[in-house]
Amino acid sequence: MNNFASASWNAVSRLSGALSRSISPENFTGAPGNGGRAAEGTGADCARELGVGWKVSPSVAIPAGTTFTLADIEGEGVIQQIWMTLTGNWRFLILRFYWDNAETPAIECPAGDFFCNGWGRTAVFASLPVCVNPGSAFNCYWEMPFRKRARITLENISGEEMRAYYQINYALGCVPEDAGYFHARFRRSNPLPYKEVHTILDGVEGFGHYVGTYMAWGVNNCGWWGEGEIKFYLDDDTDFPTICGTGTEDYFCGSYNFENQQTHQYQEFATPYSGMPQVIRPDGVYQSQQRFGLYRWHLTDPVRFQKRLRVTIQALGWRSGGRYLPLQDDIASVAFWYMDKPAHKAYPLPDKDSLEVI
Repeated sequence: MNNFASASWNAVSRLSGALSRSISPENFTGAPGNGGRAAEGTGADCARELGVGWKVSPSVAIPAGTTFTLADIEGEGVIQQIWMTLTGNWRFLILRFYWDNAETPAIECPAGDFFCNGWGRTAVFASLPVCVNPGSAFNCYWEMPFRKRARITLENISGEEMRAYYQINYALGCVPEDAGYFHARFRRSNPLPYKEVHTILDGVEGFGHYVGTYMAWGVNNCGWWGEGEIKFYLDDDTDFPTICGTGTEDYFCGSYNFENQQTHQYQEFATPYSGMPQVIRPDGVYQSQQRFGLYRWHLTDPVRFQKRLRVTIQALGWRSGGRYLPLQDDIASVAFWYMDKPAHKAYPLPDKDSLEVI
């Protein structure tokens, strides 16, 4: 088996015998020399005067209540990039990734939230592992190694047929022994019970490191909402964590309410490692609540754990007398981490009504 060279910047010039492959609706298997040979598909009518090789199958239709297998790869290798654009309600389109014949998905997440667009409307931004480009083009560059098999599915739990355009680029080759398996987990508290914390991640047992957080935060109270601390409970931590942040906006690498000091309004921003690319402002009618989309990538500062990991965040505002007010907000999160083995414990998603955003 040919060796695989990491795609990190300091290895981009290293030559590798790994085999480049790509799966899309024009080549469902990724087999060499098999792209552009589709004779039927969603573009067949448009290509009726041109025939095979002229964009006959650019997408797939996924009927309501069905699951479509986007990729099923046998062997050893690494997924390097995914591009995707989806019709329909992104909270009702569930992505699942399975590594090495595991029955439990290592990734189980609404598609929009996986690509840091949890509010059902496009937030265009650029970061190192995830970017969303104009026209609702979802892209991710997370390295996703596998040693026996990689299977990716997309379930449509909505009541309407949707269409998926996608391309999954990967390489076949030997995976380093110390390469971890990529995981992502979605959680939602709606509303967060009074004086409770939102749990971003728990139940993780193994050896690995935490690499990122996305949050879709809906504010249910007037005033500032981001005083709460994020806490990382590592290994044998019980009541108190090893890592404790100083505030929500601080964790997402902002400060002072994310406020533009000239306009005195929330300021959207996007950087390679952190951002708040989405601020949904009240419109005076039905869009009555402020909503935010935020991300924080631990690419240069991964949170390492040897045995187990739990991550929580507080929701805190202010009440009279300079006192903290525990908030009861609508908080959805996605945790991203690498681990020495694929997940073996299932954490079912909420039901359809509990996933929905209006």
